[in-house]
Amino acid sequence: MKERKKAPVISGRGQRISYHTDAMRRAGALSCQPEEDISPDSGPENVTLRDVPYVYGRNAVRELLSEGRDIDKIYVARGDRTGSIVALVGEAITRRIPVVEVDRRKLDQMCGHASHQGILAMAAERNYVRMEEILAYASERGEPPLLVLADGITDPHNLGALIRSAECAGAHGLILPKRHSSGLTAVVSKTSAGAIEHLRIAKVSNLSTAIDWLKKQGVWIYAADMNGRSYYETEMRGPTALVLGSEGAGISRLVREKCDFAVSIPLYGQINSLNVSAAGAVLLCEVARQRHSTGR
Repeated sequence: MKERKKAPVISGRGQRISYHTDAMRRAGALSCQPEEDISPDSGPENVTLRDVPYVYGRNAVRELLSEGRDIDKIYVARGDRTGSIVALVGEAITRRIPVVEVDRRKLDQMCGHASHQGILAMAAERNYVRMEEILAYASERGEPPLLVLADGITDPHNLGALIRSAECAGAHGLILPKRHSSGLTAVVSKTSAGAIEHLRIAKVSNLSTAIDWLKKQGVWIYAADMNGRSYYETEMRGPTALVLGSEGAGISRLVREKCDFAVSIPLYGQINSLNVSAAGAVLLCEVARQRHSTGR
């Protein structure tokens, strides 16, 4: 097995960019990201920025922001608004990066009790694209757009599996909300089995606004809803966006009201619902079947 390189270190006034190991994540990352399960079998190892997207310390976070790297969230110690951290939080807000206040002890746990100076950033595993780029990609392929809108899917395993299914079915992109959603974490990347590198993924401030824009581009919006019409009887050959909600809350009311159609998956057993990534796989494969078959 090829040995990984050591984590990069960037000096600056006695500080370095630090990337915590799996052991550190097990120690405390769950306190702020409870949906992100870290396997107990994976031990400490040398990692790179690509492997673990946590960066902490004021100079380190400043460097990350200056590189233009997409950042899912920035955590700051509650009540810490002195010195350079004010400018860092201001820049994050300007870039519409969610800033979350947490207890200082949680930051201590997340970075393995290293010196974080009251701030930690969670960088995305890959940069996001704009929605326009997703539609442009579909146009380049000469295909009607096929997108997935993930509404409130906070479990990174579900999101990773959904990304994998979308890519396998030939979807052109996936859209995430900035808040109440898992970001493109290391767990998402691993669960996607490499699909994260091929599927174009956008992040938007508001899914309802994104739906309005997609409608103007001629895309039909289908909500996955147990009360919808059976997917057996639903035409999805044209420009299509599938909206999938979290297993607990489902699709939010405002987003559901924006959808053009509701589509359901008939179930014949004792359990009345599918895992969201499984439901997404079923619907995406049906869209692919309709598009690539000579008849219904």
